[in-house]
This record gives sequence, structure tokens and C-alpha cells, in this order.
Amino acid sequence: MASLETPGVPMKELGDVDPHLARSILSEYGSGEIISPEDTFRLLDAYGVPTLQPQLSKTPRQAARLAEDLGYPVALKIASPQITHKSDVGGVRLQLKNSQEVEASFKQIVENSQAAFPEAEILGVYIQRMLPPGQDVIIGAIQDPQFGALVMFGSGGIEVEGLKDVEFALAPLSRAESVQLIKNTWAGRKLSGYRSLSPADQSAVVDIITRIALLASDFPQLAEIEINPLTVQEEGQGAHAVDVRAKTGINHDPILQ
Repeated sequence: MASLETPGVPMKELGDVDPHLARSILSEYGSGEIISPEDTFRLLDAYGVPTLQPQLSKTPRQAARLAEDLGYPVALKIASPQITHKSDVGGVRLQLKNSQEVEASFKQIVENSQAAFPEAEILGVYIQRMLPPGQDVIIGAIQDPQFGALVMFGSGGIEVEGLKDVEFALAPLSRAESVQLIKNTWAGRKLSGYRSLSPADQSAVVDIITRIALLASDFPQLAEIEINPLTVQEEGQGAHAVDVRAKTGINHDPILQ
């Protein structure tokens, strides 16, 4: 495996980045709008970021059929534009191993979410294949009015708000700059292995950071995008975006025409 310090190919020259598709997706949204999870995953796909695209189910039975297609274990998450922190309202169920668990969890998730947010629009429930255990990090980008696109990296999952272990850097980033961003955080140092944790696939994380930085740099109308968590597997096994959110900004035009 190549060293993390190797600069690599400039991201602008990669053939698997599709800015035209990204622009087409963003053109469907007005100023200051929340981008749907489905379209946010499509944006990431357009820039070569590995994802676990969830499937939307409208009924418990449909969720069970989708689970059979995806393969167990699966996760269920409430689908509602008004509910951002799904786990806080009991809107998430993990490690479901059969159709009975899926159908029961679907009903419970909807009931929990309606009780917590009676005014929320419930679109259904997302179903998603679960990865083997890994390390969770957060990667994202925002548009700063003074500095432009900034990319973010740090501890993800439930640790993000408690640890405040997040660093920012100006986008776009070279591979070497992405490596340095990782090294500036506890989450990044932990990727090298810590106590019972095996070394994780740092190279995959570097690649994804650089791609997110390029996406934010190319499209200033993308006010913010966040992957939390990005689940990082052991060395050589890659990393995948599990949960995402994004929104547009105000009165920006894309750089790429």
C-alpha cells in the first residue's frame, strides 16, 4: 500500500469525479433548502465517495422485503425532513437479524418519532445494510463567508458533540494536506491503532477528505455537507458514508459551468 504521505494524483485529474452530475442534482434545489438524504448520497457518489445508500420503505412488510434483498444484519432509521437527530427520538434500530425484528422495529420507530415530533412529516423508514464494526469519524464541509470552502474532520458518531475533536482546513486539499488534517485530531491518531483497536484504513479516509474538499470547492452553493458517521474498516478494507446531511446556501452559482 502506498504511504499516506504520497501526494498522489491531483483530484482535478481523476476520471471518477462527475461535476456535471453534481451540478444537475444541486440545480433541483433553491436557496437555503435541505437536500434530501437520497440526493446527498448521489452527490457523494458523483465525487467517488463510497456510500451505503439507504432504501426507503413505506410499510413494515416492504422493509422486511428490502432487508431480505440487502442481507442481514440491517439498520432502520426514521425518514423525516424535520427529524435531524434520529437516535435522540428513538428513530434508529441497529443490528436487526430477521424479518420479525424489522417489522416490529419499523412500527416502534414510527411511533417514537410521532410521539416526539407530532408535527413532523414521516416519509417512511430508511433501511440500510450494516457494516462490520469499525471506527466512526466525521467528515464535512461548510462555506465560510470570508474564507470560502472549509473541510472538516474529527471524531464521529456519538462522540462528535461530546469530544469536540474537530479540525478545519481550507479547501481544496492536496493529499498531503488531508493527511495533516487527520493527524491534528485524536480521531486521526486513533486510526493508526489504539489499545484493542486495529489500524484502520487511513488511506481511504484521506481519499474521501480530499474528494469532499473538492466537491465543496467546486460548488459554493453547497452551504454544508456532513458525513457522520463515516465508518472506517480495518486497513485495506475501505470506508463508507453511513449517514449524511446537506443544505444549499444563498445566491451562489457553481464554479463549474
